[in-house]
Amino acid sequence: MDGARRAVICLPTYDERENLAPIVAAIHAAVPEVDVLVVDDASPDGTGALADALAARDPRVKVLHRAGKQGLGKAYLAAFAWALERDYGLVLEMDADFSHDPAHLPALLAAARDADLVLGSRYVEGGGTVSWGLGRRLVSRGGSAYARAVLGVRVRDLTGGFKCFRREVLEAIDLPSVECTGYAFQIELTYRALRRGFRVVEVPITFHDRRVGQSKMSRGIVLEAMGKVWSMRFSRFARGVPAPGAPPPDARSVARGPDPR
Repeated sequence: MDGARRAVICLPTYDERENLAPIVAAIHAAVPEVDVLVVDDASPDGTGALADALAARDPRVKVLHRAGKQGLGKAYLAAFAWALERDYGLVLEMDADFSHDPAHLPALLAAARDADLVLGSRYVEGGGTVSWGLGRRLVSRGGSAYARAVLGVRVRDLTGGFKCFRREVLEAIDLPSVECTGYAFQIELTYRALRRGFRVVEVPITFHDRRVGQSKMSRGIVLEAMGKVWSMRFSRFARGVPAPGAPPPDARSVARGPDPR
């Protein structure tokens, strides 16, 4: 893999010992050429020690230890900084609990050949969710629709966390100034990329409930995020100037396949 296509998958963990080895194996079965960066927040269950053992056996596995649990957004920001320092051309993010199926990784990487940011989308044709109740489906779809309306963008799945960035996107969206660390973190990154004029493409994925352990999502987290989209709407990025020669920001958002409305 050449430098521009050299890829790393950022995999934040907190008490994911039972999932870690299987998810790393599944990732490398799907995309053997990529590296995996495990970002562990001092998991009490020993996930960090297991990550070190995996890294000792496989040079494609890297580990970033953090002092304690500080939120998913901060884990990703630390991972992105680590990846940029090491000259990866593509930086991916995904969950460690199999809610994001590694089988979708080749499609995300393929789409990154002509897109700046690729979103694994539950809400374009061919995408979906498995084993979700009506309440969770309404919260998720409603949250994306609400953020889309407030921010004035056409991206169908603003809240998803299965993404592939070109390094130029992460370099341009001023990561140290990112305000959100929870559920709204994903919305903020995509919005900043759009406002900078980058081409954002959605590819369909099927989202599964986690295999082991309990979901870290709650209704309170979602409600907090919905308040934060207003601060995004009036932030300096909302007034940002696209890259030279780029079309208007939201014209760069593309869904693979027709809108499923």
